[in-house]
Amino acid sequence: MAMIDRVWDLGYAAGWRLVRALPQQWAMRLFDLAADRAARSGGPDQLRRNLARVTSTRPDRVPDDLVQASLRSYARYWCEAFRLPSVDPVGLAEVVESSATGLDHIRETVGQGSGAVLALTHSGNWDVAGVWLAQRVGSPTVIAERLRPESLFRRFVRFREQLGFEIIPLTGGATPPFDQLVGRLRQGRIVGLLAERDLTGAGVPVRFFGEPTRMPAGPARLAIDTGVPLLPVSCWFTPGGWGFHVGEPIDTGRGVERATQLLADRFEAGIAAHPADWHMLQPVWTADIAADRLTRGTRPQAR
Repeated sequence: MAMIDRVWDLGYAAGWRLVRALPQQWAMRLFDLAADRAARSGGPDQLRRNLARVTSTRPDRVPDDLVQASLRSYARYWCEAFRLPSVDPVGLAEVVESSATGLDHIRETVGQGSGAVLALTHSGNWDVAGVWLAQRVGSPTVIAERLRPESLFRRFVRFREQLGFEIIPLTGGATPPFDQLVGRLRQGRIVGLLAERDLTGAGVPVRFFGEPTRMPAGPARLAIDTGVPLLPVSCWFTPGGWGFHVGEPIDTGRGVERATQLLADRFEAGIAAHPADWHMLQPVWTADIAADRLTRGTRPQAR
């Protein structure tokens, strides 16, 4: 296992160096070719099952071009992630500012001296959204799932710290991450959480694209406990850039369960509008999760 972990770490390290050294067009072409090769074999089974829910069809009827587009989108995320530390953050923030919608929800919150919980899905390039926050609002605080090996986890932490993020490990810290996030929010900080996939098995039951699953209680609980807004964020790719939308605050007045369902509804709308840009290759729905519990954690999870 130590050798496998070392190979993963060296592979990511090599990717960071190689992709940043290549011209952008060449790098993206290589990632497209890798995505197309995966698509020719039918694509990952779990991706097809997830897209089937989003498009209300059976896995074997998910269009091949949607699978290819999804894999290309996922490849684009990784290509951009490898290259992002070399990109001018000021210019990148200007690009986001020119196309994103709903940013006033964040500005209003910050202007009142309050923090906010931003809840996102694994869609588009949320790292780019974080760069905008770091440049225009202040360093966002995010949770990082601890990867194996530890050297790879540290590599991802350094990557996001270079972008201006504050990283709190999901596990292994001296203080529970929830308590740390509460402290940041009470300081008027912005907390960003990827929130459509429950990693604990103890999340809030919700209906998502018509089927039962669980989503983390953390975003709603943090907003309720600290009195800050809970803002859903949609991210997607455009041919020449990125799309971002910050939605109106979720009503948290009826408790964690109701707020989490409302958040799931917003996520559903955002994913349905841009299904190819939802990078979810892991089980999400209750019906798919049991077998994954036996193997999850043996390799780095996507983002």
